[in-house]
Amino acid sequence: MVLRWLMPKASTRSLSATPKPVDEKITINLGCVDLGQIDLLVQEGFYANRTDLIRTAIRNQLATHGEAVRQVVARKTLSLGIQHFSKSDLQAAEAAGEKLNIRVLGLATIDPAVTPELALATIESLTVLGALHASAAVKAALSKRIR
Repeated sequence: MVLRWLMPKASTRSLSATPKPVDEKITINLGCVDLGQIDLLVQEGFYANRTDLIRTAIRNQLATHGEAVRQVVARKTLSLGIQHFSKSDLQAAEAAGEKLNIRVLGLATIDPAVTPELALATIESLTVLGALHASAAVKAALSKRIR
């Protein structure tokens, strides 16, 4: 007997204005014994590859310290996750005479259409624990305001 699952067609519309960001790459140094143990676990099928084990270990540590992270996020009034600033967002802040103090734990993105002048006029300070995606010109303009 053959069973088929009918799945709804994927929508061509995007569910969010911001696409999922690519993963950030990090480099770590491990001792030979630790690396050997990782390779053994991968070889025995506990993990698909080294990256799978390392991601799992990091997620387990983050889960262990999850409450501490939540408390710090609340205390430091950080936005958690992905925060995108479009050209129109910054133009609206400029029109209102507002200066933004951006504080993000995760990913902060500034639209490539944002000019260094607009960024300087609207962003008073920028704190990102994670990654900042912005044009090189905007990053350079904000360099003294990035904490």
